[in-house]
Amino acid sequence: MNASTPLTALQVMQDSPVIPVIVLNDVAHAVPMARALLAGGIRMLEVTLRTPQALACIEAIAREVPEAVVGAGTVRSAADAQAAANAGARFAVSPGYTSAVGQACRDARLALLPGVASSSEIMMACEDGFSELKFFPAVQAGGVGMLKAWAGPFFDVKFCPTGGITLQNAPDFLALGNVVCVGGSWLVPANVPELGDWGRVTRLAMETQVLRK
Repeated sequence: MNASTPLTALQVMQDSPVIPVIVLNDVAHAVPMARALLAGGIRMLEVTLRTPQALACIEAIAREVPEAVVGAGTVRSAADAQAAANAGARFAVSPGYTSAVGQACRDARLALLPGVASSSEIMMACEDGFSELKFFPAVQAGGVGMLKAWAGPFFDVKFCPTGGITLQNAPDFLALGNVVCVGGSWLVPANVPELGDWGRVTRLAMETQVLRK
């Protein structure tokens, strides 16, 4: 997967059953975390823009772990998208959707998984050419039942449910025909970076491989 070739959202979604949703507070944790996930078979890494160090973490992973494909999560504005691209991100994930974010990601050559939680939001994203979407917050917004209901009118849309997803309920989502992968924060537990327990991250990543349909 050449770093100079733009990804598609579908390529991001199809690479693994789970896209890890990662929150990092210290750039020193970025590279060992990325290597631990890679060792467990996961290379699409969503580093959320929720901390002051997030962009520096994306930059470190892009520079030092080229086998990984690092993306930015919690992209809420055109400025976020541009900053993520400048840091070396190759895809973006947003909690919601606006046309400005969609256009900014196109301009920056970032694959985008726009966040949606309603039929109207799906229609807005599709109108702008996005048919691979993040369903967020998945469990809180209707879960498996909502995705089943959407399968009729939005038969051509694929989803990455995120929010409330666990190793235990992930198979219920992945069994649906309109779900390609899920997003999960359980792969990098909050206390792992401080403890340096990277072996645990690798084990958690390896567990997700059995979820592949």
